[in-house]
Amino acid sequence: MPSLDARGVASLLREYAQRTALRGGNPYRAKAYAKAADSLAALAVPLHVLIAEDRLKEIPGVGEAIADIITKLHKTGSHPSLEKLRKEIPEGVLEMLAVPGLRPEKVLRLYKDLGITSLAELEAAAKDDRIKKAKGLGAALQAKILQNLAIAKSGEGRLHLHRAAVMLTHAKDSLRKARPELKRVTIAGDFRRGCELVGELTIVAETAKADESSKASAADGLQIRLSDRKHFGAALLFATGSAAHIEQLQAIAGEKGMRLEMDGLHKGRTLIANDEIAIYRALGLPFIDPELREGLGEVELALKGKLPKLVTDEDLRGILHCHTDASDGTETLAKATRQRGFEYFGVADHSKSAHYAGGLSEEEIAQQHRDADRLNKRFGKDFRILKGIESDILADGSLDYAEDVLQRFDFVVASIHGRFKLEAQTQRLLRAISDPHTTIIGHMTGRQLQRRPGYEIDIEKVLRACAKHDVVVEINAHPWRLDLDWRWHQAALDFGCMVSINPDAHSITELDHMHWGVEMARKGGVPADRILNAMALPEITRYFRQKRRSVARAA
Repeated sequence: MPSLDARGVASLLREYAQRTALRGGNPYRAKAYAKAADSLAALAVPLHVLIAEDRLKEIPGVGEAIADIITKLHKTGSHPSLEKLRKEIPEGVLEMLAVPGLRPEKVLRLYKDLGITSLAELEAAAKDDRIKKAKGLGAALQAKILQNLAIAKSGEGRLHLHRAAVMLTHAKDSLRKARPELKRVTIAGDFRRGCELVGELTIVAETAKADESSKASAADGLQIRLSDRKHFGAALLFATGSAAHIEQLQAIAGEKGMRLEMDGLHKGRTLIANDEIAIYRALGLPFIDPELREGLGEVELALKGKLPKLVTDEDLRGILHCHTDASDGTETLAKATRQRGFEYFGVADHSKSAHYAGGLSEEEIAQQHRDADRLNKRFGKDFRILKGIESDILADGSLDYAEDVLQRFDFVVASIHGRFKLEAQTQRLLRAISDPHTTIIGHMTGRQLQRRPGYEIDIEKVLRACAKHDVVVEINAHPWRLDLDWRWHQAALDFGCMVSINPDAHSITELDHMHWGVEMARKGGVPADRILNAMALPEITRYFRQKRRSVARAA
């Protein structure tokens, strides 16, 4: 049989990963196979070239062992271990692994005990109440399956931002290495638009040959679009999207007697604009940042000259809502934050009720504050550790810790970490917001992308309460959360809320999640002057000091 391309090998390797997960044993092996399969799907260089040049280990997630598997799959279309695994489980069972929260051992139980062999059969069994009656499965699992089946269907084939970034960066670098004659190799698609989940891995590059057409390395993998210099801007515009935004631009072009097509903006037979900025200018518009291009009113704002000046990574002056542990303690994380050019580090460990996450006792808080005081003397005036806490919002809406403990902090991030299905969830949040010690509401809806939906709350009512009580709304920058959803950012601004872009970091590497929060804020149209941690150190310390004084006066 002919050798398989990257797409075919990626599909088989992903199947190998799924079957390995169902077999049990070392869970990291299955994850490694899956990660390598994702990377293969975004190859910018033909797989046979990498194999011939012994360069497979350049692919993210591919080591010696996986390289051997890829080579065998490429040459033979199979692998002895994969064939052995195929005899154990029907192919349809693998579909169930796409349901968030449905672990391999439960999938195996559903197959062996109930004979379920597909997503359709799983949904039918859940609706018929067969799962909750099965020993070892139960009502809770059945409810989770019914809830998460929709997530499995809606998120199919889409990647979290940080994972897409790794794949696209590698593809871009590989393309430059393989095709040094290409210029302006640029990432496009929904990644360039800052979408929270990425379905289109797209790169646009300039080539000298005007007749070289766009191409895709795989139907569901990396899209590489080639254009000559004259038409590059239009190619990038169309490859970025969205379709709704492009349609609105085309409508304006039509009103002006022009045609906006993939090869440029034309008037009659004349090409009158060949780069993005020139196209927008010719249409009577200022340049519209890619993150705003969703057809959701950005063109109307541009026509009125009211586009916001979006926040950038460089606008942020400090980091808030960070967690410490035994390996990455306050001093380690503070130094890492300082090395990244920030002016302050806001430690905000979990509170005592979050015992599962190392929540701090009052004695531990006192020690952490003594450590912060000692380190702040060493850091001097240019950098400061701010003393915060991520206080659990308890079931009744009260904050963890007594009032005298809460008064010791510079800031309090109030967050829900359990009891997600309470009917009075909105009231729970409203009570926490009305507590004068609350500075920031953390990950407001509790969503985890492709894992669980947010809990049911009246977001508008919660945002209005935040504005009323001068409580900051968090844009949680962790790529699994990205909460508050960017679609609510404009409402928060309209109501008068400030926002804070927080990494929710639990390690040094997670400090860099800040960038994804900036992407979400840009997509939501947020300017720097509405962001708490765009304040310089003197300004934010004054802000927190005034907040504490108002609490003391209220008491």
